[in-house]
Amino acid sequence: MAPGFTRAGLAVRRRLPGWPADPAPDALAGRRALVTGATSGLGEATALGCLRLGAHVDLVVRNTEKGDDSRNRLLGQCPQGSVEIVRCDLSDLHDIRRAVGVLTQDQRPIDVLVHNAGAMPAQRSESAQGHELTMSLHVLGPVLMTILLAPRLAADSRVIMVTSGGMYGQKLRDDDPEFHLGDYSGVTAYARSKRAQVEVLPLLQERLGDGIHVYATHPGWADTPGVADSLPTFRKITRPLLRDAREGADTTVWLSAVEPAPAGGQFFHDRRARTTHKWGLNKSDPGAARRMWSWVLAQLDLT
Repeated sequence: MAPGFTRAGLAVRRRLPGWPADPAPDALAGRRALVTGATSGLGEATALGCLRLGAHVDLVVRNTEKGDDSRNRLLGQCPQGSVEIVRCDLSDLHDIRRAVGVLTQDQRPIDVLVHNAGAMPAQRSESAQGHELTMSLHVLGPVLMTILLAPRLAADSRVIMVTSGGMYGQKLRDDDPEFHLGDYSGVTAYARSKRAQVEVLPLLQERLGDGIHVYATHPGWADTPGVADSLPTFRKITRPLLRDAREGADTTVWLSAVEPAPAGGQFFHDRRARTTHKWGLNKSDPGAARRMWSWVLAQLDLT
């Protein structure tokens, strides 16, 4: 499993028969893509990929100064592109509701929504509403933004949650979604929240219905600022094997534009739908995902 997460794994798969073709060069021409957490790493690489395919891109960012820097870098590489910045703290449910008002005020449809914003706090932290930070940022925020934006999502639109292979190491904790029990670990909390993303994915797809395709993507092991800040020892050991940001964003960009759209509710890695469990480990009981989904909707007042 782990070798396939490296840049070597991607290089080998690209050379195998049946590697899915790239989208057409103008696949997103005239379309609109929203990318959260787009000031560096995978988010910026995703925005650039969509921009090169012709999309107008909205960078949904917490820090607008960093957003301006990212916009300048993107337009430096794609001068003909169109990029706007929208401020939003994706862990703050009230701020998401405000930002959705900004994003929808001009009536333009949204074709691609990429939930990339993420964090791995060393100590247990809480959002503005008192939720454990990784659960708010990786699960509650993306679900809320997606459901609120659903009326503006175009036919055949794509919603993509960027998750992590770390979720393979955790089971769904519907009994403790906010990590109140036991000794807190930022790495474990991050992986638990990513497991929750993947488990509620089919239920979000079920709620949104046909015409909106919801996916999760695992980027592999990528060398990003987030990895450098949160996992410096891991990065030091594995750096020669790590994918660059463009390689890590490859499947996210591909899903944003490929035709026809794959069936929604699936988890993808290197352009293929993958199992969400390995060797039966950490497999949830059938009711756990629905219990987690019910908890998520209750926190969002969307029951």
